[in-house]
Amino acid sequence: MLLCLDAGNSCLKWGLSLNHTGDWQGRGALSWADLASLPQALAAASATSTPPCLARLASVIDREREATLKRMLRTAYPQLVFSIIHSSAAAAGVVNGYSAPETLGADRWCALMGARALEKRACLVVMAGTATTLDSLDAEGNFIGGLILPGVRMMQESLAQGTARLSPDTASGAWVALPHNTADAIASGCLEAQIGAIERALHRLPDAACCLLSGGAAPLLLPLLAALPVRHIPDLALEGLRRMETPASR
Repeated sequence: MLLCLDAGNSCLKWGLSLNHTGDWQGRGALSWADLASLPQALAAASATSTPPCLARLASVIDREREATLKRMLRTAYPQLVFSIIHSSAAAAGVVNGYSAPETLGADRWCALMGARALEKRACLVVMAGTATTLDSLDAEGNFIGGLILPGVRMMQESLAQGTARLSPDTASGAWVALPHNTADAIASGCLEAQIGAIERALHRLPDAACCLLSGGAAPLLLPLLAALPVRHIPDLALEGLRRMETPASR
């Protein structure tokens, strides 16, 4: 049994898989405050099969939290072997076009590999989380570049906190085409900024290209992207993790 772990700034996403394709044995997401419940969630998901023996971890978190996560899982599964995923020059059908390939975030790298496994045409890979990343793949599997911008919530909160006479609750509005109050104006403006960036990035790719959308904020963006060829893949980084070859463990 393979355990895939996508350790992001806001939460930990996990998935249990018997092989590199097909249905997941179980998947879930936990805030870091709820990390202690992870072993119980894994035990419930793997109750009818063998426990995980290999864990692949894509991490953008600090070393302390990463060590805590590994220690907790090794206590629950003493035989568990960890493989820490780092970006490389090429893997799983994707060629990394970053000027320094090893500096590409592991979560973005895994999402690109997941996208390549699901789509053979050119595509824009959008990960909408704490940050929103827009990474472009050509039809041959070459990662040709990407953008990073603040995520939806970060945009809203930074505007509310950094502007005089705006209280924090003004970041709790909803999207409206023509807002008539400040809370909706902030929410709508931030969502429109995200959508505009996605549209511009997608239009740089060939006409046959599509957009693969993932991340916690994806449900906020998806209705506003209805006019574009978009697929919502809830756990794109996990898809990449389970489809790659196992690198050296540590």
